Amino acid sequence: MSQLSFQTAVSLVYPPRCLGCGGQVESDFGLCGGCWRDTPFIGGSICDSCGAPLPGDNHNECLKCDDCMITPRSWSKGRAALLYKDNARRLVLALKHGDRQEIAEPAALWMSRAIEDLPLDNVLVAPIPLHWTRLLKRRYNQSALLAQALARHAGLPVCPDLLQRQRRTQPMDGMTKEVRFTSVKGAIRAHPKRRHRMAGRPVLLVDDVFTSGATLSSATDACLAAGSGPVYVVTLARVTKNT
Repeated sequence: MSQLSFQTAVSLVYPPRCLGCGGQVESDFGLCGGCWRDTPFIGGSICDSCGAPLPGDNHNECLKCDDCMITPRSWSKGRAALLYKDNARRLVLALKHGDRQEIAEPAALWMSRAIEDLPLDNVLVAPIPLHWTRLLKRRYNQSALLAQALARHAGLPVCPDLLQRQRRTQPMDGMTKEVRFTSVKGAIRAHPKRRHRMAGRPVLLVDDVFTSGATLSSATDACLAAGSGPVYVVTLARVTKNT
């Protein structure tokens, strides 16, 4: 049986299913029309620091949202693919807690489109790390899955263990912004055997959700302390005041 015939047979037995609702779709890892409409992709004018959508249509201006003006970021530029609500929230939670690892591939494609305007020459991709105890319990790091898939889509090198979470922090749900930053300060460091890979080199940090930016700030500080070049960040989803 030819490869094409085999693929056709497989598709008849296991037809492609929508990542959101499970309905039949035309290709693997896709969304049906209804789920696509219910997935809030970020477009138009955005904050150059965190990727949050802004009013207007000023694509070529380096604008900043209120949060980033109040709390200047230690990284250089940030992007996000989706708003953390509706179907986007369901997809993130399914990837993070529902063992839906197949979501990482299309999610990374959406993220790769979000970073197309970033200066990516010689950039090294790295995920936000999990503490080893959480990794043992969850069995995988969703940020690492996203980072590896994003690197493939963007044609960039990736270092999954560039950073380490040296201290287990408490879940930050319900914490104030100030407590979040205090909780993760100094919790992340460069891997002693990997830090040479980012010496003087730009780093693109990858995470699933941007809420306050506390964890991304801790990771950025670790990169800069290890002698990296400018740090950029990208997340699958961005929490905003309206979400």
